[in-house]
Amino acid sequence: MIETALITLIIVAVSLLLLGVKVFFVKDGRFPNSHVSGNPALRRKGIGCVQSQDREARRKPRFSLTEIERAVSEGLN
Repeated sequence: MIETALITLIIVAVSLLLLGVKVFFVKDGRFPNSHVSGNPALRRKGIGCVQSQDREARRKPRFSLTEIERAVSEGLN
């Protein structure tokens, strides 16, 4: 049981070290931006992150005042 846990811990440590080679050993090293908004080709096409699109959609009023008045008047008739 302890042998398995030790082997697992070693594998995880080596994996993290290999994933972070650029971050740990290169000056000003950073992990690559894999977010949709970080991709210039997708930005040129107008494709954005779903979370960003949702945030923008929530900022806009769902109905205009005239639409609400029309729906209320139709409901009363």
